[in-house]
Amino acid sequence: MTRSFSGRPVRRREAPPSIRDVAAAAGVSYQTVSRVLNDSPRVSPDTRQLVLEAIGRLDYRPNRAARALGSGRASAVTVVTANTMLYGYASTLQGIEEAARLKGLAVGVRVVESDRPVDVRQAVEYVSDRSAGSVIVVAFDAAGAGVLRALPADIPAVAATEAGGLADTPRTMLFLDERQAAAEATRYLLGLGHRTVHHVAIPSETGTSARQAGWRDALEDVGAPVPTVLRGGWDLRSAYLAGRQLAADQHVTAILCGNDDTALAVRRALFEAGRDVPGDVSLVGFDDVPGAAYWTPALTTVRMDFVALGRVCLAAVVAEVTGVSEPPVALAAPRLVVRESTAPPR
Repeated sequence: MTRSFSGRPVRRREAPPSIRDVAAAAGVSYQTVSRVLNDSPRVSPDTRQLVLEAIGRLDYRPNRAARALGSGRASAVTVVTANTMLYGYASTLQGIEEAARLKGLAVGVRVVESDRPVDVRQAVEYVSDRSAGSVIVVAFDAAGAGVLRALPADIPAVAATEAGGLADTPRTMLFLDERQAAAEATRYLLGLGHRTVHHVAIPSETGTSARQAGWRDALEDVGAPVPTVLRGGWDLRSAYLAGRQLAADQHVTAILCGNDDTALAVRRALFEAGRDVPGDVSLVGFDDVPGAAYWTPALTTVRMDFVALGRVCLAAVVAEVTGVSEPPVALAAPRLVVRESTAPPR
């Protein structure tokens, strides 16, 4: 949205006016515009008139799917995600679907294949269709973040992201404080007596994940050595190869892994090298997948409530299109779950 020197809105030729354009023209929030569109009683007559006049000047045509959702009629929510199998992604999707089902909303899923411009563009074009309804982007990675940045402003959307969100994106973003949790896990290992903690990282949209940042924070806070980060992919083999590298170094006594799948692969590499867990090496995962408590040894890990995150995302996108917030959904902070895979160094 641009403005002339008179302060009046100037419409770009290449795109129709959005709800945010109407809000700017009327001098109100876009949530207030949404309330007017949905005939909410929470808008004063004077404000309603201002919004209606702005709608008329701009010839704004509301997104039909958003209005259907706001009025309580059958509608849809489309989830854009790069993965439906990994624990964090799948559990977030589970929470979205459960919350949507309670509201009578259908949930569709659009998988974005990669962060290549052509794949991002295809995903954006798909959800730009009015029948797609509102949008929730699982932006834990570069592909999801690319879609979130490229979404037209008039599409109601929220996102689940890494801790801290995306600094360059004016969207509602929700996340779990995994940075603080990673710092807690690292401090726990240092408290056991380990001189330092090594890290096998998962991919990150920013290149330096919140989990990696928390790990580094804890080491630097106490002046502990900060080892070189080993970067794995989402696949187990890359984590296994990183584990082999660490297993060959007898100075490695503690490892924080980017997620539990990574910990599983690193554990295999340590086993093959004859390094006992936790006798020789303490191992901590992240996410607390359902099977983590049943490993041998049972995995110490950080519990992340992705299902609740999904529910919060659904509530936020409904509030975005209706302008009516619901009571907040309880969202448990990530916490360290200590089991058998950690011990003081020998």
